[in-house]
Amino acid sequence: MTNMLLHWTSLLSVAALVTAQNGGAAPPSSTAVKSGAAPSSSPAKVGSTAGHGAAAAAPPPPPPPESGPTAADIKNIDVSYWLGWIWVAFVGTFFVYQVVLHLIRYVRTVSCLNNDKQAYFAIPHHLYAKFKKSLLDAPLFGTRHHREFKLSTAINVGTLPSRLQTLMLVGYFGTNVAFCVLSIDWSGPYSKVAGELRNRTGVLAVMNMIPLFILATRNNPLISWCGISFDTFNLIHRWIGRVVVLEAVTHMAAWMANKVHTAGWAVVGKSIASSEFIQTGFIGTVAFVFILFASPSAVRHAFYEVFLHLHIAAVALAVGAIWVHLKELPQKKILYAVVAIWVAERLMRVIHLLTRNVGKGGTKAEIEALPGDAIRVTVKMARPWTFGPGQHAYLYMPAIGFWTNHPFSVAWSEEEEDMDSLVGDEKGLPMNRQDILEMNKTSMSFIIRRRTGFTNSLYKKADLSAAGRFTTTAFVEGPYGGEDLTSYGTVMLWAAGIGITHQVPHVRDIVARYANGTTATRRLTLVWIIQSPEHLEWIRTWMTHILSMPRRREILKILLFVTRPRSTKEIHSPSSSVQMYPGKPNVQALIDAEMQEGVGAACVSVCGTGSLADDLRRAVRNREEQWNVDFREESFSW
Repeated sequence: MTNMLLHWTSLLSVAALVTAQNGGAAPPSSTAVKSGAAPSSSPAKVGSTAGHGAAAAAPPPPPPPESGPTAADIKNIDVSYWLGWIWVAFVGTFFVYQVVLHLIRYVRTVSCLNNDKQAYFAIPHHLYAKFKKSLLDAPLFGTRHHREFKLSTAINVGTLPSRLQTLMLVGYFGTNVAFCVLSIDWSGPYSKVAGELRNRTGVLAVMNMIPLFILATRNNPLISWCGISFDTFNLIHRWIGRVVVLEAVTHMAAWMANKVHTAGWAVVGKSIASSEFIQTGFIGTVAFVFILFASPSAVRHAFYEVFLHLHIAAVALAVGAIWVHLKELPQKKILYAVVAIWVAERLMRVIHLLTRNVGKGGTKAEIEALPGDAIRVTVKMARPWTFGPGQHAYLYMPAIGFWTNHPFSVAWSEEEEDMDSLVGDEKGLPMNRQDILEMNKTSMSFIIRRRTGFTNSLYKKADLSAAGRFTTTAFVEGPYGGEDLTSYGTVMLWAAGIGITHQVPHVRDIVARYANGTTATRRLTLVWIIQSPEHLEWIRTWMTHILSMPRRREILKILLFVTRPRSTKEIHSPSSSVQMYPGKPNVQALIDAEMQEGVGAACVSVCGTGSLADDLRRAVRNREEQWNVDFREESFSW
């Protein structure tokens, strides 16, 4: 990523300098377009540069003497470099931070494999604890972060960013504002000021499209390099998009203001009608503005599938228009990088989708309706896959929605023998390792809560089918994400409702590793909050498997809270390690109890409602200066 950014920035600089130095051989309008700089002479030349509209009827002025790049040209190159180095610094800082964290966790794991007390690792470092409490884990203000603001049950207007996210976003926004106005002589002639502002904002808008497109991809390498979740990068993507729109609008407004100032509104319309350069710039700006107004949280959540398809179409229109708009400008090399990123990532996804799902009978999905408006999707992959705890995948089901795909947590996975492969041919049974591996098929399961759109269609079809289930062809893309919690002596997993699908793989993984001595974890607590006991059916088969695993009783405790029981008879605890309670849990009391009884460093992970996540965040932050505890929140927003 770093090399690519520097490479494209260098190309931009060289191209800008070369075209500017050769500007004397061309007419003034051509020179200005190729250099990306605003002419600093008469208003007529400015109008000629921008759209070749009003000055088209007048005879062209004689070519100016050959000269080098202007101060505005050089400053545009400078801010491009500086913006690139800001990205490099951002990635580098978080990369180093992740390397240090991985090293600490590795040392902690190795040190604690045969250490049941782990007392040293239970003590927090006072500076790092303050950093986590005051910045890393802190909401913007108060205690609200993940709990959504809603105008009604159907209209969701989004959530507040965390304190660290806000600092990053405000810093990046402020940096772009500063770069837009830096070194512009605001006391100069109106035409000169407008031209320099126009060019500066245009250059920055194109430069910002590189991180904008990288952060929109599912295979974004920065997720693993920086240890930043897709959810956070998606937030940054949206805000960089807003920066690009504002810079594009300012770019267009500066051109229009100069046109109106020098020749009136009539010339603006004539320039748009007669110049491909102006037309494509106008179309690109309008497409960006459409994306901005079609992307509020309320629209995305209420009409996600419509939003997604319109979003992609508008982006394609904007990029196509800008491609033509920049055909005479050195900034087109930056657009090459943007398009290359998008095409390469899409091509990678298509290749993975086909190679993992096509052939050997293809990938099949069995969809079963469950109590409590839920669906179990069991997918048998065409080829073996390897999954880890905390991962998710995207499901495509052409029979339900041809272009529709949604992310879901992988709740369970296992290898099954492919009975068709067990039938030998005249050459006998397979003998090599690859043949044996290919005899297995990966089976994985998802639990999906019925909502609107895709999930509602799935549930209805399953509910109306014989035995409440049906089978269809599917494609699975992924897996993405994942996290390892085995370096912590104490792990506390919280889930609300369907959030249990994220936590079950962690329970299975830690219990298995505890039995074979490859985890530092000595205490594992699962807290699951459900509305009705019938929701236990979602994962009953998997929990039966986990409860029968070797040495499970030594490490695992399960606490079930039923918020809406029909009667007290439904609430009963099967054993001392599996306990059921009516009502909601006292979050702070359970966290404090875990702190008193815990072993070594601790991790509190949550996947559930926004209110539960915020309550846990507050409870953990209250104890971070007394307890070496990390807070993990799993969420997926768009």
